[in-house]
Amino acid sequence: MAKLNFGGTEENVVTREEFPLAKAQEVLKNEVVAVIGYGVQGPGQALNQKENGVNVIVGQRKNSKSWDKAIADGFVPGTTLFEIEEALEKGTIICYLLSDAAQIAMWPTVKKHLTPGKALYFSHGFGITYKEQTGIIPPADVDVFLVAPKGSGTSLRRMFLQGRGLNSSYAIFQDATGKAHERVIALGIAIGSGYLFETDFKKEVFSDLTGERGTLMGAIQGIFAAQYEVLRKNGHSPSESFNETVEELTQSLMPLVAENGMDWMYANCSTTAQRGALDWWKKFRDATLPVFTDLYNSVATGAEAARSIDLNSKADYREKLEVELAELHDSEMWQAGRTVRSLRPENQPAK
Repeated sequence: MAKLNFGGTEENVVTREEFPLAKAQEVLKNEVVAVIGYGVQGPGQALNQKENGVNVIVGQRKNSKSWDKAIADGFVPGTTLFEIEEALEKGTIICYLLSDAAQIAMWPTVKKHLTPGKALYFSHGFGITYKEQTGIIPPADVDVFLVAPKGSGTSLRRMFLQGRGLNSSYAIFQDATGKAHERVIALGIAIGSGYLFETDFKKEVFSDLTGERGTLMGAIQGIFAAQYEVLRKNGHSPSESFNETVEELTQSLMPLVAENGMDWMYANCSTTAQRGALDWWKKFRDATLPVFTDLYNSVATGAEAARSIDLNSKADYREKLEVELAELHDSEMWQAGRTVRSLRPENQPAK
């Protein structure tokens, strides 16, 4: 384990250089990793482990869309694809990758298969951190840990196929066997992590829920919508408004920020852009800081978890979700986005 210094703060990290794939394969050689759930994170994590030489099986409801997807991805019914209970029985490490609401519903079934020495693996700290609301309390004689990729399962898989790695956090909640650390790091390497940084279950879920509602999705959509609306109200066309709000950011600037940092971007843009960005970024910080403070408090008090559990567990959840998603899908800004994306050179027919 290496220690990195971030401005005077030391963090424990594990890289693929110090914990290579061969070492992960050795740690996991006698394990059966059962991936329960084949929705958001399941496919990427299962396929990456499989292609990294890990004995991985998938547990899913038979004849569901996810069952069919697992078959299309190469998992074989009766060999590497099983009904959930059979996979739970066979697995020595249970990768619990269902949605948070589904984890609550499935927990009684999972718990009865957590025999001594097994490991329970999460990619989110929700179920354990909010155990008073979820009822997810593991037996004392199993390892409990998480690896949380800092991105979607789609990104995890795409970067793996490109020979790259998506950074992940890891945490140990319970070490019953004395092997939890090597097990969790081995799994983090096997799913395709770039490097692993240490956290705990509570910090993982607090940062994750804040990020999803904040700069990763909620805040960025709100900022996009506000700027687009101001431009349109002042006579700018949908194409111009979308390009200046979204397209230039995602296609030109963010890849450079990812490579070099925002400080580099500030130092390498036009002097006019530089002056404006320096004058305005603190105004945006000051305007949004109270919102982020409220958001973090809502996460820390469990209010966000309670709302998520309540709404996502209702019988009509899917129907109401589709209505809310349609508001985004049908908005002029994202309709314009579809048109703009279709005009990118890579999306034009070959001549």
